[in-house]
Amino acid sequence: MLKRIATAVVLIPIVMLLVLRAPVPVVAVFSAAVALLTIHEFLKLTESYGVQPLRVPTYIFAGLLLLLLAVNAVGETPQLSALKFVLELALAGAIAPFVFLTIAMRRAALNSAYPAAAASTFAFVYIAVPMAMLVQLRQQWAGAFWLLYLFLVVWAGDIFAYFVGRSVGRHLMAPSVSPKKTWEGAAASLAASLIVGILLFSHALQISSFLLRVGLIQRRDGLFELEKPELWPIVLLTVALNIAAQLGDLVESLIKRGAGVKDSGAILPGHGGMLDRIDALLFAAPVLWFYATAVFPPARPW
Repeated sequence: MLKRIATAVVLIPIVMLLVLRAPVPVVAVFSAAVALLTIHEFLKLTESYGVQPLRVPTYIFAGLLLLLLAVNAVGETPQLSALKFVLELALAGAIAPFVFLTIAMRRAALNSAYPAAAASTFAFVYIAVPMAMLVQLRQQWAGAFWLLYLFLVVWAGDIFAYFVGRSVGRHLMAPSVSPKKTWEGAAASLAASLIVGILLFSHALQISSFLLRVGLIQRRDGLFELEKPELWPIVLLTVALNIAAQLGDLVESLIKRGAGVKDSGAILPGHGGMLDRIDALLFAAPVLWFYATAVFPPARPW
């Protein structure tokens, strides 16, 4: 428990500083590092399923997508960056299976080619794409505020699910997948996410103004009065994000349980691996990216 708290105390300020203050190319480089570490853990897990993964090609393919985001972030408007991102993502997703299958054809044991290519393609879609969406979200109007909202909503839900589930949880949610997750914890998670999301958007102007005054964000990165959305869509969005985050947690539990391991790695004391830490974000990020770019894309001159 102490290790878990100590790791969070160290990591949270670093992540928040990157989210709020760092230029988009720096965010892209940091996200690439996290994505590659997570992909490494995931490919290690696939070995327990009898897969001989294509490690280096997967690292290169995923890294190139995030490097491309870093390059495209320089001097682009949010609308153009989103359009280019969609086109690049569509192309990468379309060719990924064929790239990995072509590389796997060189193997002497051809019965290992398809499982390896499938694992690499899944790693790209499951990990690299959501991480790329986090970077692209940072490029949008009010991008820093959206990411702040995403992280706090997901973290609040995760914390309350953990503590409430441990203390009063009695009804198991999916015992075959995750024997410790309970419906009581899930309800507490949803309630905590809703409270945090509603408070953030109820005080969006004050929070954005404060962050602007202390130099943590630029004007275009905050959510100010003109852009502030109505509250009821935010309630629905927060519910969707929480559900996605909890599904992400369960999916990772499924992968680990099938592999016969407790944690995806040991890089984060008290938390396990990088995949253990970002599993919820991997499912929640696409939901928020779609909302911020397609449903709520305010055009601003700054």
